[in-house]
Amino acid sequence: MLGQRVWGFIVAVSCGFFIVAIAQTTDPVEVKALRAVKSRLIDSMRHLRSWNRGDPCNSNWTGVLCFDTNGADGYLHVKELQLLNMNLSGSLAPELGQLSHLRILDFMWNELTGSIPKEVGNISSLRLLLLNGNTLSGSLPDELGYLASLNRLQVDSNHISGPVPKSFASLISVKHLHLNNNSISGQIPAEISKLPRLLHLLLDNNKLSGNLPPEFSNLSELRILQLDNNNFKGSKIPATYGNFSKLAKLSLRNCSLHGAIPDLSMIPNLIYLDLSWNQLTGNIPSNKLSDNMTTIYLSHNHLNGSVPESFSRLPFLQRLSLENNFLTGSVPANIWRNVSFSKGARLILDLRNNLLSNILGELNPPENVTLRLEGNPVCRNENILNTGQFCASESKWDEGNESSTNSTLTCPIYACPTDDFFEYVPASPVPCYCAAPLRIGYRLKSPSFSYFPQHISSFEKYLTSTLDLELYQLSINSFLWEAGPRLRMYLKIFPAFNRSHSGVFNLSEIQRIRGRYTSWDFPRTDFFGPYELLNFTLLGPYSNICFESQRTSISKGILAAIIVGAVVCVAVSLIVTLLVTRRHARYQHVLSRKHLSSKISMKIEGVKGFAYKEMVLATDNFNSSNQIGRGGYGIVYRGNLSDNTVVAIKRAEEGSLQGQKEFLTEIKLLSRLHHRNLVSLVGYCDEAGEQMLVYEYMPNGTLSDWLAAKAKQNLNFGIRLRIALGSAKGILYLHTEAHPPVFHRDIKASNILLDSHLNAKVADFGLSRLAPVPDAEGTLPNHVSTVVKGTPGYLDPEYFLTHKLTDKSDVYSLGVVFLELLTGMRPISRGKNIVREVNMAHKSGTMFSIIDSKMGSYPSECVDRFLNLALACCHDKPENRPPMLDVVRELENILKMMPETDFIFPESSSTHSGQSASSSYVNRDLYMSSDIVGSDLISDVTSTITPR
Repeated sequence: MLGQRVWGFIVAVSCGFFIVAIAQTTDPVEVKALRAVKSRLIDSMRHLRSWNRGDPCNSNWTGVLCFDTNGADGYLHVKELQLLNMNLSGSLAPELGQLSHLRILDFMWNELTGSIPKEVGNISSLRLLLLNGNTLSGSLPDELGYLASLNRLQVDSNHISGPVPKSFASLISVKHLHLNNNSISGQIPAEISKLPRLLHLLLDNNKLSGNLPPEFSNLSELRILQLDNNNFKGSKIPATYGNFSKLAKLSLRNCSLHGAIPDLSMIPNLIYLDLSWNQLTGNIPSNKLSDNMTTIYLSHNHLNGSVPESFSRLPFLQRLSLENNFLTGSVPANIWRNVSFSKGARLILDLRNNLLSNILGELNPPENVTLRLEGNPVCRNENILNTGQFCASESKWDEGNESSTNSTLTCPIYACPTDDFFEYVPASPVPCYCAAPLRIGYRLKSPSFSYFPQHISSFEKYLTSTLDLELYQLSINSFLWEAGPRLRMYLKIFPAFNRSHSGVFNLSEIQRIRGRYTSWDFPRTDFFGPYELLNFTLLGPYSNICFESQRTSISKGILAAIIVGAVVCVAVSLIVTLLVTRRHARYQHVLSRKHLSSKISMKIEGVKGFAYKEMVLATDNFNSSNQIGRGGYGIVYRGNLSDNTVVAIKRAEEGSLQGQKEFLTEIKLLSRLHHRNLVSLVGYCDEAGEQMLVYEYMPNGTLSDWLAAKAKQNLNFGIRLRIALGSAKGILYLHTEAHPPVFHRDIKASNILLDSHLNAKVADFGLSRLAPVPDAEGTLPNHVSTVVKGTPGYLDPEYFLTHKLTDKSDVYSLGVVFLELLTGMRPISRGKNIVREVNMAHKSGTMFSIIDSKMGSYPSECVDRFLNLALACCHDKPENRPPMLDVVRELENILKMMPETDFIFPESSSTHSGQSASSSYVNRDLYMSSDIVGSDLISDVTSTITPR
């Protein structure tokens, strides 16, 4: 070992999502530590898989790849450990402290519990400690103050309590302290003011108390100070805060502060000021603030005096909120006089609920100025003209807090590839250039503006220059203000146009772009503030990508060295040998599915276990003539059992990524689910290396087949309504009558089957999850935290963003099915999203122009009620969606309004489309269930809607 250097990788990858883990080590101490880390992360480790070359030194997750190289100590150490967005539970192992060469420790957006181990403070090389978005509790260890090399500490959005350690004053390299959205208490230690490089201090949404440290003004590099929603009761804003030299944003909203507002006019680069919802008194300082000001919130205080004339000399002002104070005097009608209204700019002046009694000047603001005067005496003064439009109630004002960019590009409708993940590049210099984008969820955590549209252009330039892209390659698909305030947006990044015109990124370019996001080395911008990556979604041509770049970068010489080093590894590591043996045994069954039996042993009451020989006879040795479809799980055959019962047999294919998991899930679920609107499980086969599920046969196939453009028979509105009701009743049973309740998680038209009388039955429970159960204290959680799975177009946007699965996630998916029944359109087609399309048509009054023409005549009032129900089910906010019981009741009410003649079956309904059968275990469409972290939830659309 001393003459040779052994190099090892520990790589865990989740295809189609973020990089999960990179760890390089052969140090036995570090290997042991990583095993301890793995043992603590008890949930969802099955989603991880090792980078396996097949050499004997590689073992599951904590294995090593060995080859010769040179090194000072004979080891290559762990440098990065990243396990983000993996739905991991468990706690962090103290052994993390033994990874003494670690630079990045990233466990963002999981379900980790327990406290942060104090041993993390031993990792002197650590630069990034990223633990935000978990359920960590306990206090912040004092030992974290030992991390002298730490650049970024993010523990926001956890349940951390206790004080901010005074030892943090020793974090001499830290630039970003994100401790917000926790339960941190006590006084902010003045020692924090000693941090020489601190740029962003986010402590909002905690339980801090005491006084604001006046020493903070000594933070010579501080750009953002955000302390909103704490309880500094009795504290004043220190006068020293007027001495900040580089501060861009000061946000102290709802902090129980009292006293006067200090003079902040000497802060040269101040952009954003929020002192609202306090008990501040006295006059507003009359000295002019920085020319860079965009936003001033002073509302909901006890301020008096007049509105300072100096506010009229702020050229970039977007918002001035002074409502709910005791301001007197006149409304300065020239306050917008010197504002520079660049493209897309606007100004909101909110002066409601004060004591303003007059107008100073001519009250005639330009169109891009919103003036609000409701609740002032001036609104009751009949001698002052032209005040009525500014005294309207709040409900009449549209502040445009939510917006999205939509392409108006007109291109041939069938020009893009029909896999529905290609789309036209909106700003391409080449007309109608079609490409497959990367879809990115991105959030600005503390921006220094209140209105985004006028800054979109500069943001696009900032982002594309950072990523080394052309401007036309970036499309801001939508953006939305969230509490904080934080700005969430969905981005699409398109490949550059080239002569080959492939319209697809190559792997190295995807890795480069993703690497820039996950490295946290974007150029600093005080205006846009700190950012966070919410998702990096790979769909369409990218859906099978796994980020294993090292695999292609090792030369043949090194591969030979790997073999030599492997021998050394085997010789010196009995542990590795044992792990390899275990791994070898685990994978032997794939060598011959006909000669080795799987290890699953189940005896479930009410479900018959079939022998492999019975399945062979039923399908005529799996003859292709009996094949009725293929899905993500495998091939589905029509079978005749020995008692002449016709069944559908779903046979798992070798290499099915989730075959065993879905096999277990579906048997366990269906064995105890019995309802006339659910597909029944007849039995299963677990023999001779085979996994098969045997279902009741559904002769009329899937709803998706009946709605397809090429379907040979049509469904009238009455039959469609009955199908909707049957589907809803099946799901209602899952939510309310199953014990325990079940969330389906993959409701779609191809998972709704039709029997010989066109009765609807919900099928395919391979992705289902049990609903939450009460904890030890009897508290019932309202969601299940889970890796996002489902089908693009049907996926609940809130579930996609938060990973929180609820019964309302199924309601959303069923609402999409309802829209399909009404329009005949696919959920996502040529870059268009059905929910967005129908909403636009409904709002424009053109809804009946996109009703499926194959539906025939229908009562308009019934269709209108069905449409309103479908749109309610597809509401963005889950709390605004109806529960499934209300959905069923409304469908029953609509059915009562229908004429009986509208329920006549189409002729020959038992042989739909001339085919023997189809099923939702038969997945013919392009939207197979898959592990995805997003979908085209908000597509670029045009106002033109063409019915199918």
